[in-house]
Amino acid sequence: MRSVLLAAALSAAAIPAAAQTCGGDFRSFLGGLRDEAVQRGIPDDVARGFLSDVRQDPAVIRADRSQGIFQLPFIDFSRRVISQNRVDNGRRNAERHDAIFDEVERRYGVSRGVLLSFWAFETDYGAVQGDFNTVNALVTLAHDCRRPDLFRPQVFAAMELYRNGDIDPATTTGAWAGEIGMVQMLPADILENGVDGDGDGHVRLKTSVPDALLSGGRMLQSLGWRAGEPWLHEIVLPDGLDWSLTGLDKTRTVREWEVLGIRARNGSLGPAGLAASVLLPQGRKGPAFLAYPNFSVLFEWNKSFVYVTTAAYFATRLEGAPVYEAGNPDPALSEAQMKNLQQRLQALGHDVGAIDGILGAMTRRAVQAEQQRLGLPADAWPTAELLGQL
Repeated sequence: MRSVLLAAALSAAAIPAAAQTCGGDFRSFLGGLRDEAVQRGIPDDVARGFLSDVRQDPAVIRADRSQGIFQLPFIDFSRRVISQNRVDNGRRNAERHDAIFDEVERRYGVSRGVLLSFWAFETDYGAVQGDFNTVNALVTLAHDCRRPDLFRPQVFAAMELYRNGDIDPATTTGAWAGEIGMVQMLPADILENGVDGDGDGHVRLKTSVPDALLSGGRMLQSLGWRAGEPWLHEIVLPDGLDWSLTGLDKTRTVREWEVLGIRARNGSLGPAGLAASVLLPQGRKGPAFLAYPNFSVLFEWNKSFVYVTTAAYFATRLEGAPVYEAGNPDPALSEAQMKNLQQRLQALGHDVGAIDGILGAMTRRAVQAEQQRLGLPADAWPTAELLGQL
């Protein structure tokens, strides 16, 4: 499982105009990278050494274009990535590295379940960290014109890590999108949030558990994680709830939700004044959660709705929550149906982002708006009935 860290996307305003170029002859592109690196203060010999053996990797582009797993609905996705083995290994790792998790929570306020969840999904607790050459991957994606504003700055961040002796262009490997280590961080994130947790003078996210977990905790704190607050809690819905009140773009306090009849399936929903949203990953007939401000922070780690929701839920499982009540949601649309729906929503004036067959936040908002307009239950879950009416 890979993630694209939004925190790593440096502002385009901070990058010289020439840095916006992409595509074209690859060797000429490398020359432009070298020239800009020198303008940024990186010694010429460092830039040349870093880029001397770089190669385009077609497999990286194929991976970037093939992310069909994120089209799965929450129940299917979560059942695919959460196994009993992952649960058991998570709890063993929590016990094995108890002192490190205590230190993460003391310094950064991040609960162990959250880091364990991302550690599990990103690399299976460090066992599968990716075998793509990191420098080749970053330069390939910077040259590609789909997201050069994200990946070109990462090339220069990786040069700084090379300059510091923390990566080797010839041997450092990781995910296809250039993330490195057990919790998969991009070079800019390592520069900004890397922590030498084991005191060896380097940040080694591939081999050092203290470095990886402390760095991940520090990054979440920098993204806005609020210490001591929950992130997700399973709820029981009352009969007759106004479904248009649900969704991550609508918030009420815990107390206000309780007045409307929302109840925790187990435990407590948290402080009465804490803001929260009702999250229905598969509509009113499926699992239901209350999502708090910390849940939104996780979207800075990964942009996928289904990935973040599953990771947040798995974190609660690792801290003792039961398996969610799946309910009996209406069948999910196929990829072709979802693309058709997105095209129809776009034609009605809704901004759904890319026509990609993925039910993300923008498509959900548009679905809910059309459900309201048509007098359907406005739970943001697209059905064949909705598609037919559109």
